[in-house]
Amino acid sequence: MLNILLVDDDVEFSDVVCHIVEFLGHNINTATSLKEAHQWFENNTFDHVLLDFMLPDGSGLHLLDHLKMIGQSPKITLISGHPSVKGILAEMCEPNVGHLLKPLQREDLELVLNGPKKTAKKVKPSGITCHFGSLIGESEPMQKLYTMIERVAKTNANVMLMGESGAGKEVVAQAIHNASQCEGPLVASNCGALSKELIGSELFGHEKGAFTGAIARKEGVFEQSNDGTLFLDEVTEMPIDMQPNLLRVLETKKVTRVGGNKEIPTNCRVISATNRSLIDLAQNNVIREDIYFRLAVFPIDIPPLRDRKEDIPLLAKAFLEQLNDENGTSFSWKSEQLKELQNYEWPGNVREIRHAIHRAFIMSDPQSSEITLPDNLESPFSRVNNKTAEKQVSAGQTIEEVEKELIHATLDKVQGNKTLAAQMLGISTKTLYNRLNAYGGIGEYK
Repeated sequence: MLNILLVDDDVEFSDVVCHIVEFLGHNINTATSLKEAHQWFENNTFDHVLLDFMLPDGSGLHLLDHLKMIGQSPKITLISGHPSVKGILAEMCEPNVGHLLKPLQREDLELVLNGPKKTAKKVKPSGITCHFGSLIGESEPMQKLYTMIERVAKTNANVMLMGESGAGKEVVAQAIHNASQCEGPLVASNCGALSKELIGSELFGHEKGAFTGAIARKEGVFEQSNDGTLFLDEVTEMPIDMQPNLLRVLETKKVTRVGGNKEIPTNCRVISATNRSLIDLAQNNVIREDIYFRLAVFPIDIPPLRDRKEDIPLLAKAFLEQLNDENGTSFSWKSEQLKELQNYEWPGNVREIRHAIHRAFIMSDPQSSEITLPDNLESPFSRVNNKTAEKQVSAGQTIEEVEKELIHATLDKVQGNKTLAAQMLGISTKTLYNRLNAYGGIGEYK
């Protein structure tokens, strides 16, 4: 329980704040001026002072000087009514002075008085820690990820998750939602799986009769996730001409259902995800720049599994433990099997290793407690990815070697069609034949 002093001359505002603070379990007294605040400090000490910036007899900043002079150092949170003032105060004051904007919400006061709610780390029976209720891993890249989740969870900033396919973007979105302790639900929508005709209805909802088949009113995912989190997977696959509609909602925090004319307020954090690189986003016109800056207020790169191989045994144990729980079995790993899993590159990331373990679980002898790994961990997609990787440019190659690989890769992609390959490469068909003759590879593509 904290002893709190609120210094503000707005009586109606003070009544509301007192009610909330008492609800949160703390004692609170009030002062309407600097003079009254000085009097309170003559015979009392306070843990926290909620201090209005503009008071009838001077600036609230003068109270900070007075407290230094009398040797008291309660925690201070300055209150102002305009975002620009908040920015100025942040520059003028010491880093340990907090700031709040009017009007205040219960959550604002709860955060500054009680601190962020801690999401307990769940420990599985095997002793494996599950961070934020969904993430497993103790490697350095994961520790950095946990720090970013903790920091962004204290805000309402939109987050863009970037990472390879299978790296666990939806699981990270769940972790951010859990850490945020928001009241509303987590609602997920895959922008890449929706047709252009249906994406407006999915995101913003529709009114009855808005189009053929709209037999009833429908709430879109923005409304469904109110006071919670909206996860937009594959957001960069959204048609470019639909993106201005999304931008408007992000800017105004209001949606208008398809076929409707009423603006509906919405309040949710948007977490988006893409497996495209930053260069891809910038060069290939898949997302508008203004949309990117709205969605990627706080971008997070999710590390691929090959960059955190020390986490592979933990993941393997956790996945097998889940399968044992679901099926009433008691399979376990041998140390050499965990090393085998750890030595593999897992180009499909966490999704691929989960799939491989599930497959091994099904194939193992139910009369035994030993899991049986397949002779080859590679999936068909892994083989294709590895073949492609072998053809990538590496340092030290000559220009001729790179040119040869590029020509062969292009011909492979178009099933040997030289006319089409030449067009893709930006050269004439004659030049392509000359290059193939020079490299001795024309026989492969007759």
